Amino acid sequence: MDVDAFVLAHQASWKRLDQLVKRRRHLSGPEVDELVDLYQRVSTHLSTVRSVSTDSLLVGRLSALVARSRSAVTGAHAPLRSEFVRFWTVSFPVVAYRAWRWWLATGVLFLAVAVLIAVWVAGNPEVRSALGTPDELDQLVNNDFASYYSEHPAASFALRVWTNNSWVAAQCIAFAVLLGIPIPGVLFQNAANLGVAAGLMADAGKLDILFGLLTPHGLLELTAVFLAGAAGMRLGWTVIAPGDRPRSQAMAEQGRAVVSVAVGLVVVLLISGLIEALVTPSGLPTAIRVGIGVLAEALFLAYVMHFGRRAVRAGETGDLADAPDLVPTG
Repeated sequence: MDVDAFVLAHQASWKRLDQLVKRRRHLSGPEVDELVDLYQRVSTHLSTVRSVSTDSLLVGRLSALVARSRSAVTGAHAPLRSEFVRFWTVSFPVVAYRAWRWWLATGVLFLAVAVLIAVWVAGNPEVRSALGTPDELDQLVNNDFASYYSEHPAASFALRVWTNNSWVAAQCIAFAVLLGIPIPGVLFQNAANLGVAAGLMADAGKLDILFGLLTPHGLLELTAVFLAGAAGMRLGWTVIAPGDRPRSQAMAEQGRAVVSVAVGLVVVLLISGLIEALVTPSGLPTAIRVGIGVLAEALFLAYVMHFGRRAVRAGETGDLADAPDLVPTG
């Protein structure tokens, strides 16, 4: 079967069904009959496409349309538990997985900037003197840096860390409406702060303390920030290069997918904040604290790879509009 010809022959019916589903609360009697008839026909189209085509995007598109049509016809909704499971096994990981190139590039550039600034600060006494007096820098590297993680009660510190990190991630996503242009600035500011701290600690011979305190929570925290920045910039790029879709459709689809990232990162950053409040300042040996951070990072990456790859193979995009109100059964 010629899939392109099949799409051309039936896409008008798919578009009409989508219109009826969106207006399902305001349909006339004949339109309700039309909705039911189109739902049955498009369900057949989906079965045909699944049997002859390897186009995962087309299968995913029709699967979502059939699922939403079924919910409009039956008036049923998926249980809250099913929606919760779908979010964590499909919506969030598939968006993270599909953005891995943006995600990786963001992380590499961030760390490169941080390293360059650290080398610059550590190797230039003039730069360090511009950052503070010798007494102020001595206080920072010998007392303030380490005491920052233990001077507040764990619960309040975790909440403050979570709020701050969530704000950075939220900025990255919110700036997508400005084509993502401000996002590199937000990331650069955070990379510069990290680079300055690393440079000062390196000059004082305390890099082991720096990494011992940052690694337990920093791996997961920075990964979340990289993902937020990548998702926001990718949404901005969609405006410039929407591909073969109308720009408004591409933006809407990618925007809804980014919402999944925003919600998912709330939990990821909460976990990072708990590690920073409970593990980083603890009396555990440095190797164990670092090991906990590495384990948390490895589990998160494995989670995204496993569920994200599986969702991509199933034709999922992470668009929240694709989430079925009722899971179709054969």
